[in-house]
Amino acid sequence: MKCGDKFVELEKGLHDRISFDCGEEELNLFLKTQAVRHMKAGVSKTFVLQAPVPLSNNKYPVRSYFTVAPGSIKKTSLPAKQAKKLPHYPVPVFLLAQLAVHKECQGQNLGKITLIKALEFLWEINSQMCAFAIIVDCLNENVEQFYTKYGFQLLCSQNGKTRMFLPMKTVAALFK
Repeated sequence: MKCGDKFVELEKGLHDRISFDCGEEELNLFLKTQAVRHMKAGVSKTFVLQAPVPLSNNKYPVRSYFTVAPGSIKKTSLPAKQAKKLPHYPVPVFLLAQLAVHKECQGQNLGKITLIKALEFLWEINSQMCAFAIIVDCLNENVEQFYTKYGFQLLCSQNGKTRMFLPMKTVAALFK
């Protein structure tokens, strides 16, 4: 299954969200029913990698996507080494809220490519609006292993889900 060559902002009239299936119902449902609403409300942005050819409905299938949002965490939730020099008020972070790859494209390094594009986007935003880290919430152990492979560290575990973080200093080393 072929992909386009760049990530673009999700557009309801341009992208076929209904045919997207990554194998995780929560991520499928978000793209199909919530992503556009959240963008209109101004709480997040979703970017998609579309197929190069539209379907018969003239919409482009989504091959992968990521969603980002601003956020904050308590200083006390961070490891002591990281928290030491931070202020006592909520610490600004970016939330990598969603990241998914269509089932037909899995196993082709598209997850890695999508993550890199998300990190690159957040690094660019960080030049205008600083954040301490990027936060991800892992749906399962496989997702946790994926993010661990790329340097994310454990922040906390609660109700069977793991929250991880990647300091912006680490992201800076990737893109400087």
